[in-house]
Amino acid sequence: MLTLVTGAAGHVGANLVRELLARGRTVRVLVKSDTRGFDGLPVERVTGDITKPETLEPAFAGVSVCFHTAAFISVDGRDHKDLYRVNIEGTRNIVNACRKAGARLIHFSSIHALSEFPLDQPVDESRPLAIEDGTLAYSRTKAVGEKVVLDAVAEGLDAVILNPTGIVGPHDYKLSHMGETVRDLAARKLPALIPGAYDFVDVRDVVAGALAAEARGKTGERYVVSGHYVTVRELAESVHRVTGARPPKLTCPMWLARMVAPPVTWFSLMAGVRPKFTSSSLAVLRSNGRTTCAKARADLGYEPRPLDETVSATVEWLRGAKFL
Repeated sequence: MLTLVTGAAGHVGANLVRELLARGRTVRVLVKSDTRGFDGLPVERVTGDITKPETLEPAFAGVSVCFHTAAFISVDGRDHKDLYRVNIEGTRNIVNACRKAGARLIHFSSIHALSEFPLDQPVDESRPLAIEDGTLAYSRTKAVGEKVVLDAVAEGLDAVILNPTGIVGPHDYKLSHMGETVRDLAARKLPALIPGAYDFVDVRDVVAGALAAEARGKTGERYVVSGHYVTVRELAESVHRVTGARPPKLTCPMWLARMVAPPVTWFSLMAGVRPKFTSSSLAVLRSNGRTTCAKARADLGYEPRPLDETVSATVEWLRGAKFL
């Protein structure tokens, strides 16, 4: 079975490719430019760009299933044109290519694509798409991208959707925001913590959920693949247990963090570095981060591993990759 992975240079894609190969699968990756996530691996490379549909036909030749992990992620609050170009139009192009090739699609959406309301109940698969919630641009584009997939399912596409929460784990070659946070906690580079909480999931569990969805997922269904809902301080304490690095004693009040977030973001962007926090990331920590993966457990046999195990593997990989 020939399997195509988009976004193989990314965090999820890099882990997915490794697991597919470990299971003896024949893997083709769609390559735009970055190859760090799969350098040295026995994969077939096909040059293409999900935003340019004319480049996709060679990549889909003979493909039985496509894992679509490619996405544009933004946490700085700006309404990037690439959010729409990649997350919506790119997804539409992948959908059309799957239909033409007769391939099954495993689409990686996001928990942010689902409405967080009502706030007093865990987010599950029954939530409507967060298209008109006044949400962040990233959330809207992931919601619209998911709608593109669902509309195509209604017209005959064989597709299953995954909605992961905040992803953390090894093989994070571009160093995601969460990877950077774990690194900074382990290196004791953070002067203070920020109040708030969210659900964090191991990237390897997301991959396991995706492969189970490929095998047993029902066409047109979405599955929340979540991990553990913890506060930022609880995450820091997990890093402490794993590495011995004590967490910061201070916790910055949320009102102060929200006040300084815009200038911190501006100065960081002017300096060409990623902001440690932004108004958008603070909004996430204040949002409804409680989720339930009961459906994935029942239908897919999904089971997230302990948080300390995830943190340990992340730190070990960061050290091996010379990020820490």
